[in-house]
Amino acid sequence: MILAAEGELHPIWPHTVEIIVGLIAFALLLWVLAKAGLPTLNKSYAAKTESIRTGLARAEEAEAEAEELKKSAQSRLDGVRDETARIRDDARAEAQQIKAELRTEAEEEAARIRAQADQQATAQREAAQRSLRGEIGGLSADLAERLLGAELADPARRSATVDGFLADLDGMGAR
Repeated sequence: MILAAEGELHPIWPHTVEIIVGLIAFALLLWVLAKAGLPTLNKSYAAKTESIRTGLARAEEAEAEAEELKKSAQSRLDGVRDETARIRDDARAEAQQIKAELRTEAEEEAARIRAQADQQATAQREAAQRSLRGEIGGLSADLAERLLGAELADPARRSATVDGFLADLDGMGAR
């Protein structure tokens, strides 16, 4: 079946000489590529592999350095947070101290003002009492003159009558 007729070749199968020449040409091409192209390819492959390894090593170093920088920045940030908290606590404590000092000063000032007002009120009350005693004394002498019909022109007599009248008033106020 392969051969359709005795001297004829089948259209699918090539000639034997073509197969042998093709195999020799293919072997020669492989040998040339192995001698000339393969070492160049191997060098290129080795260089590319080394470049990738170097790149990976640099990337790992950069990653480690970045991690170290991150840790350093985090520790500085934690330090700043701690310092901020300490400053805030100090400010609160200082504010409480100032508040207490101001409260104490205000209480002292209020006590001083009250004492001064008490002194002024006492002085005004005493002045009013002296003034009223003088007025009441004069009025009581006039009233006594009218009621008694006697003249109290004598200052000594008048003073005795006024003092007695005031003593009676003080006695009434004490009850």
